[in-house]
Amino acid sequence: MSALAILWYFLIFLLIAGYFILDGFDLGVGTLFPFLCKDERDKQIARRAIGPVWDGNEVWLLTAGGALFAAFPDAYATTFSGFYLAIMLVLFGLIVRAVSFEFHAGDKKWRKVWDVCFFLGSALPALLFGVALGNVVAGIPMDAAGNYIGVPLLGLISPFTLLTGLLGLAMFMAAGACWLALKAPVGSELQMRAAKLRRPLQLVALVLFVIASVYLFAMMSGRADGFAPDLMIVRYLFAALFLACLLASIFVGRVRVGHGEATGTVTDGAIGAKSDLVAFVMQSASAGALVFLVAFSMFPVLVFATADGVGGPIDLMNAGASELSLFCMTVILCIGLPLVLVYHVLIYRTFRGRVALESE
Repeated sequence: MSALAILWYFLIFLLIAGYFILDGFDLGVGTLFPFLCKDERDKQIARRAIGPVWDGNEVWLLTAGGALFAAFPDAYATTFSGFYLAIMLVLFGLIVRAVSFEFHAGDKKWRKVWDVCFFLGSALPALLFGVALGNVVAGIPMDAAGNYIGVPLLGLISPFTLLTGLLGLAMFMAAGACWLALKAPVGSELQMRAAKLRRPLQLVALVLFVIASVYLFAMMSGRADGFAPDLMIVRYLFAALFLACLLASIFVGRVRVGHGEATGTVTDGAIGAKSDLVAFVMQSASAGALVFLVAFSMFPVLVFATADGVGGPIDLMNAGASELSLFCMTVILCIGLPLVLVYHVLIYRTFRGRVALESE
């Protein structure tokens, strides 16, 4: 188990965390779209809130998949073959979301259809990402060569994976509510609805996290290939960080009563701009902590095997690429990652602040 393999193990989880945080609120906005947006003005605000950034945010998913393929080809082959139908559904959802996003403005006759496609194209990936991650943690049936031998798609659904899928969906929806509360005009109906909805969604995520953690602990306690005990303290730290950030996002900012935007205050039920920003940052931090909790829980395993499987888990010792490949990837990362970060800084800085429609 080389140092470069360990480095890329955590770098891949860093890329997954970047996607979970950035495209998470995009998918959350799309999932909440039919519930929070009551008229065409609300829909315009929601779409403009994510319009400049959503396609750039998806770069993190593509990079994570490419890094997994190059650094750990065996893990890539097993997961992508085992999750083939699920991955195709995710890609189909992302494509439908992109098409509906672009066609909504130019095709007024079919706007309702594109709104439904926008919702489905956001909700389906948000649910399936959590299901896939739950399968990687709980284990999938493999033969001695590490090939997936389960039933496609149906074999990936279990009570635990449904819990993780719902947990991921709740986290995405909470992030979407936080983002809309941050980007919608202060005092608008959309801003107030988003600010009120984010707390129930975060509480649901908190409850699902506790249930999933208890379920996983009971499931892994009797297995010989369970979580490494020497990283227990680190796992507790990330679990505590997740809970602390999520609770901070829940309780940050008080609902204040003002006299309207004309006096520089906020209207009934609206949350101040700083509180909205803190709530979003804390929600994002909790999402990152959750991903690294999974990373340190699994280390050094990439894919666990089920107890009834023939083969063992895929880990850093049997799935890593050559040292030359990992070194070349590291050099490319040192060049490419700063460029991606600069791009994101420029985009988010350019489109900072709340959405303002031209008609206003």
